[in-house]
This record gives sequence, C-alpha cells and structure tokens, in this order.
Amino acid sequence: YDFIQAAVLCHPSFVTVDDIKAVKVPISVLGAEIDQQFPPEVVKQFEEVLSAKPEIKSHVKIFPKVVHGWTLRYNDEDEAAVKAAEE
Repeated sequence: YDFIQAAVLCHPSFVTVDDIKAVKVPISVLGAEIDQQFPPEVVKQFEEVLSAKPEIKSHVKIFPKVVHGWTLRYNDEDEAAVKAAEE
C-alpha cells in the first residue's frame, strides 16, 4: 500500500515469498534460528528475493540460538536471548 514507507518483520508469520516479491519499500526481515513456524530456510528465500531487487533497501538476519517470538517472549535469564532481543 502506498502509505507504507518501510517495514520490519520480526520472527515473521503468515508471510509468503509472493508477499516479499511484491515489496516496494525498504524492509528488514529478522528471523530466529530455532523457529518451526518460520524456519531459517524460508528467511533465506526472502533474502534471495530481496537481493534480486537492488532498488529496494533490505536487511535480512537470522538470530542464532533464539526461538520464534524472541523479540517479545524471551527468557531474561538466557544471555543469548537477551542479547538478540536488545539488538
């Protein structure tokens, strides 16, 4: 939609490769290494699609040792989880 100027997807769900093919604004896709809902393989597919669109700024990263929901629902005693959420 024209009113969206940039997007960030943290531990995405219900997003398809076709959705990413339609992206027209800068986007960041932040995934989890341990994610059954949205495995790293899918995040890597997104990265491939976005890499083929050099006119669109994009950033894709898979955070190691964290699970789906790592930005909001993490164990604050797990150093790796806290570090990832803070980043």
